Amino acid sequence: MKLAHRMHAGPAHIGTPRVASSFKNVHAIMHAPLGDDYFNVMRSMLERDREFTPVAASIVDRHVLARGSQDKVVDNTTRKGREERPDLIVLTPTCTSSILQEDLQNFVRRASTTSDFDVILADVNHYRVDELRAADRTLEQVVRYYLKKAHGRETLGRSLAKIPTANIIGTSTLGFHNQHDCRELKRLLRGIGIGVNQVIPEGGLVGDLNNLPRAWFNLVPYREVGLMTAVYLDEEYGMPYVSTTPMGILDTADCIRQMQECVGKWAPVLLHREVNYEPFIDQQTRFVSQAAWFSRSIDCQNLTGKRAVVFGDATHAAAMTKILAREMGIHVCCAGTYCGHDVGWFTERVSGFCDEILVTDDHTEVGDMIARAEPTAIFGTQMERHVGKRLDIPCGVISSPVHIQNFPLGYRPWLGYEGTNQIADLVYNSFTLGMEDHLLDLFGGHDTEAVGEMTHALTDKELSWDTESQLELSKIPKFVRGKIKAKTEKFARHNGIGKITVGVMYAAKENFGA
Repeated sequence: MKLAHRMHAGPAHIGTPRVASSFKNVHAIMHAPLGDDYFNVMRSMLERDREFTPVAASIVDRHVLARGSQDKVVDNTTRKGREERPDLIVLTPTCTSSILQEDLQNFVRRASTTSDFDVILADVNHYRVDELRAADRTLEQVVRYYLKKAHGRETLGRSLAKIPTANIIGTSTLGFHNQHDCRELKRLLRGIGIGVNQVIPEGGLVGDLNNLPRAWFNLVPYREVGLMTAVYLDEEYGMPYVSTTPMGILDTADCIRQMQECVGKWAPVLLHREVNYEPFIDQQTRFVSQAAWFSRSIDCQNLTGKRAVVFGDATHAAAMTKILAREMGIHVCCAGTYCGHDVGWFTERVSGFCDEILVTDDHTEVGDMIARAEPTAIFGTQMERHVGKRLDIPCGVISSPVHIQNFPLGYRPWLGYEGTNQIADLVYNSFTLGMEDHLLDLFGGHDTEAVGEMTHALTDKELSWDTESQLELSKIPKFVRGKIKAKTEKFARHNGIGKITVGVMYAAKENFGA
């Protein structure tokens, strides 16, 4: 076991509340010690949502450690039910509850017998899965539970809607631009005459899940959350699904053509006509998306051959790699993801579009790779943005983990044709262009010190490092070591110092504000 810190994906007990809190009137109760219940703070800070269902906590304290939970979990569950009148309560185990080896399923059964609401235990192994896989599994579990319940009560909606409809599966709270993406997907579906049957889990009602099979097909925009549910609906009810993420001009067109195939199976029978979405693709590509025109402009041609590193979740990293390589002519020297469970799909998607593929959840490996590749720009998560700041490499954020700045108040979708415009802007603005460098130098935007002012600079002499300073330098992480060394030597030359000591290193650090 290794100590996990600065993780790209959070623990499982964050993934389950993400799904539960996305539904309306569904409550999650986390059986956890004080300190693990930070979900509410995180969501209210990042999404700035006016109304959301908070996650409650059944605290594991010293009394629980001494005597076990006994009736505490059951009492907290029934009390929450009386106060909030939820449709469903999801009991969320944590690593702590697993260590205590408490029978949480028994607590759920006891709470269910005295309640008029549903109670289920999140069926996730909190030692083996991360936030994303826990969210994916929890959503599938909730859908399976209510469809089986509807089947037993003979309230399951099996007849197809009279017009083409789709379920959008996987948009959830704390997802990267998920709410904006959902609006854009609805607009896209409406443009080709497809209605939206349900959107789950974000804004959905568990009481309506019995009508999920009425849709003609399911649309899964993100592989990380929703794919298990789509596979279950396909196997159990024969519902086709489209899992191609409509991100970028080419993949958006591919996604629409796959939706045409799904609708085309029933259109001759139920609509008495064939469907053809090619005119819509052509019109949107030429007149709504500016990215197709931009890719042929002189501005985008200036980006041709520039080097980029891409890293993020499997969905966004794969899509971004293909956009950069196929649509903008940018050289992707490395594409990577922290979704190790989806390595096969990711490798297949990005092979041929990059020089190197990196699959890891170790942020130091990612930092070392970026320092080694020396790209012109990075497209990654907030963690890669921090690496870029240390290495003076610009970074555009394309994936979770994110910060509050990645939850904009304005409309900023990443999917669909409007999403292509947002991506083109991000890519173009992430690169430092030649004219920009020239103007910054001309007007003093960069740290350009005149050679005449460096009267004491030792530009022609080799600097030496004493033993203690070399030891201190070796303790610095590799992905920033080169930058620290260069800045220290720059400071020494500027101040006429020929031998670098630990004291000089700290003086340089203070001078540069590192």
